[in-house]
Amino acid sequence: MAPTTLKGTSRATSKPTPKGAWKITFLLFLFMLVNFADKIVVGLAGVPIMTELNLNPEQFGLLGSSFFFLFSIAAIVVGFIVNRIAARWVLLVLALIWALAQFPMLGTVGFTTLLICRVILGAGEGPAASVAIHAVYKWFPDEKRALPTAILSQGSAFGVILAVPALNWVIVNYGWHYAFGALGIVGLAWSAAWLMLGQEGPLAEVGAATASEQRVPYLQLLTSRTFVGCVMATFGAYWALSLGLTWFTPFLVKGLGFSQQQAGFISIMPWIFGAFVVITTGWLSQLLMARGVSTRMARGVLGATPLVIGGALMATMPHVDAASAKIALLVVGSGLCGSIYVVCPPMIGEFTPVGQRGAAMAIYGALYTLSGILAPVVMGKMIQNAGSLLDGYMSGFTINAVIMVLSGLLGLALLWPNTERARLQAQQAVAPEFA
Repeated sequence: MAPTTLKGTSRATSKPTPKGAWKITFLLFLFMLVNFADKIVVGLAGVPIMTELNLNPEQFGLLGSSFFFLFSIAAIVVGFIVNRIAARWVLLVLALIWALAQFPMLGTVGFTTLLICRVILGAGEGPAASVAIHAVYKWFPDEKRALPTAILSQGSAFGVILAVPALNWVIVNYGWHYAFGALGIVGLAWSAAWLMLGQEGPLAEVGAATASEQRVPYLQLLTSRTFVGCVMATFGAYWALSLGLTWFTPFLVKGLGFSQQQAGFISIMPWIFGAFVVITTGWLSQLLMARGVSTRMARGVLGATPLVIGGALMATMPHVDAASAKIALLVVGSGLCGSIYVVCPPMIGEFTPVGQRGAAMAIYGALYTLSGILAPVVMGKMIQNAGSLLDGYMSGFTINAVIMVLSGLLGLALLWPNTERARLQAQQAVAPEFA
């Protein structure tokens, strides 16, 4: 096995990128695009749903949280499955679950049916990001993973940027029920494309990796400083993301007085800015590593610092009066969170043996997405118990700001992937293979 340097993670020799890697990356980008379009639709249709089903803010917050009830459990279970079964087939099953969970909303539904379908959808989408990352890492060696990770992360941004105007047009002209049906059709279309074009990456075959590789005890992996730091840092970022998915459009309509059509266009602004942050982070991280900068700096510090800055900006929202200023602070503050999604998966992959990577990524995702259960409910309670709608929203966003700053500071303190890798290698009688 080639040696690992303490300064970075570069091997003495670099593996070439296999032919077809970027085709798979593009398909998985589309996979994440559909994934986030599915997530955003409830928040986008929040006001019509609350009106038709006569929901109060706490009930709508519960609906937003319901998506995450089985999200983490499914992520962990599927994470262990994908260690032994080709990611190609796991991705296909997940996409079919998403599609089929949307179609019941085409008919007349009550709150309970809608909630159950969101729980099922969440169970199907919980493993999505970790399985997609695990799959794409079978096509790229470690030192070339920052950019494909950023591209996959962009699936989330483009899922909102492209889907919000289209879905909002459907909601305004045909009703929210048809928006869910449209997403079901899109999910089936992606499944058909993946069945024809999807392939398993050649850099790490599942069977060979699991049979021959020296493993690191999971307790040792999951309690390592960098793994804990990734979970804590991304927890804060995902708090902001889940609020954006559930509450941003209702905030614009009910809190700031915009129309549904206006809110649909404004809702894509955080994702456009976030897309710029993610691509810039991925490019800069890869550039720094190519120049020999340690992954502590090129990944850990680069990803965690924007969380602190974004939280500080968001904390000023209650102290400005203009609606445009509030929106700008929310857009920039929440958009800066995107950097952490680019750097944490490569950091975990850096010190996790390839045969355990699927489970490690899934457990990481399962833990940080727990904030998705809490954030919508907390915001709903703040709105329900506040003297005015706007005061309730400001209280909820202030809580978000504090969590972002704390999570960013924890990330700065804990993210040391290059020393983590060296320590785990030194502690094993037979050095594990990292890929």
